[in-house]
Amino acid sequence: MSRRVVNLTLDTLEDLPKGCRNCVFWELDPVSGERACAAGDPGLEKEAWVSQTLLEWGSCGKIAYVDGMPAGFVLYAPPMYVPRGNAFPTSPVSPDAVQLMTAHVVAAFAGGGLGRVLIQSVARDLTKRGIRAIEAFGDAKFGDHAEEEDAKQYSCLAPAEFFLAVGFKTVRPHPRFPRLRMELRTALSWKSDVEYALEKLLGSMSPELLRPGVRPAVRSTTN
Repeated sequence: MSRRVVNLTLDTLEDLPKGCRNCVFWELDPVSGERACAAGDPGLEKEAWVSQTLLEWGSCGKIAYVDGMPAGFVLYAPPMYVPRGNAFPTSPVSPDAVQLMTAHVVAAFAGGGLGRVLIQSVARDLTKRGIRAIEAFGDAKFGDHAEEEDAKQYSCLAPAEFFLAVGFKTVRPHPRFPRLRMELRTALSWKSDVEYALEKLLGSMSPELLRPGVRPAVRSTTN
């Protein structure tokens, strides 16, 4: 079995799961996101975001392939490129950190170490670029939603449990949307048991939850 990780580009963008390819949860602010969905093709906005971020900042994602099949991906960028981050009650992301927007391993490939490979690939990339840390908004209630619609709304967020399992520390607590941080030197020195926990948690994030065109509304009083 062969594995490789490549940078996200306009070409490899098409290898994201369909729901993720058309999701602009992080890339647009809530109002702009609603407008993009009303226009009927949020995928164009996704492509525009990737193009702009690549041109102005550089690599903003990684895709893992197993035997040539897309098996997982991560997206990341500085806070200024992630408008939705400002809508969370625990914002803003620290100015010295890059935001890990989302991470996903296709269920069929979970448990094979791809989560570790992807996140460490991001850590190596950002370390070379002089970045000190990664921060993310976690979902403290992932997998425990009262309503199915609520689960679909926030499927772009990784579980807070996932971040804690791989060495992130909570820098701003919240009952639903804690903000967590990992120093990059920590990301490059995980133990094998933590890596297994990462895979198990990322593998639970089903691509079926990512519906094209869904624009969740994040309220500052409360995913």
